[in-house]
Amino acid sequence: MIRLVTAPGPRLRAAAASVLLSGAVSASALDTATIVASVASPDCLEYRVVGICYWLYCTWMSCSVRTSVKVRHYVPDAVVSSYANTGENPWTEVRAMSTPNAKAKAGGDGTTNHDNENNLAKFKNADVIGHPGGYVFSQFASRTGYVCEGAGTAFMPYLLSTLDLPAWRYNVPEMVYPEALTPGLREIGSRTTSNLWGNVYPRGGFLHQTDDYKSGAVVAQRSGDVVTRRYQPHVYQPLLADARDGYWPAGALNEGDASTGKWQELTPTLSNACAVFPHGNTRVQAKQGDYAWALWRPYACCERAGQIFLGSVDFL
Repeated sequence: MIRLVTAPGPRLRAAAASVLLSGAVSASALDTATIVASVASPDCLEYRVVGICYWLYCTWMSCSVRTSVKVRHYVPDAVVSSYANTGENPWTEVRAMSTPNAKAKAGGDGTTNHDNENNLAKFKNADVIGHPGGYVFSQFASRTGYVCEGAGTAFMPYLLSTLDLPAWRYNVPEMVYPEALTPGLREIGSRTTSNLWGNVYPRGGFLHQTDDYKSGAVVAQRSGDVVTRRYQPHVYQPLLADARDGYWPAGALNEGDASTGKWQELTPTLSNACAVFPHGNTRVQAKQGDYAWALWRPYACCERAGQIFLGSVDFL
């Protein structure tokens, strides 16, 4: 698991989590301590025993088959920030990772300040950075049972949109992808239910959406879509782990599918629950157009009980 060098004591962590997660609270800025405390969320963890693993255990005298419990739960892999003003990531301690540069300076909305103009493009930067709460999460989750390792490394930048210039600011080459040109394909929400938040493709910072919260969520989904896949035409590092004996890591993130990942809002409100986009929860508009979510993804694993992995059986 990801581990921090120092960590608060159990009583302090419990007290902080109790205060921070008693409900959704206002947050004008996001700091590392708040993010770390937010991992104490049973709803996001969703810990389950799902099967049995079989191992061949041998000594110099004989061999026998041993078993271990197979568990599945979610892990907070990354903090995904979606924000209007370049260089102003709401997670204050990591702002230096994505400062403006010669090719990525401006941000915000295309507008002439007329109230009736609601069809102009919005722009959001996006940063995907490894979740810093690995140690606290492992302590919290281990109270339930055996804990699976996530793919994220604390404070590791997996995607910084200021460095992903052609794709993020010019939609090259994804503007001509079928997913970007075909209505109804790879969309967050549904046209038929009048609850369309936006399109996943092209996976850049521009979109047309009058609701700023929904804009932030769509951009967060786009960046999560990129980093959970390999060989994408973006400047990024894959947020993926390799499968091994007794370990089944999360795969590609898909919109609206909680079995591939879910989101915990960190700012402008701090939530103790996870959801997928779109959702019907109360949505608070950020004053500065900056949002952040923790991306939780599902992992399954079982404790090694022998030298050779024979397989596993899942419960129905």
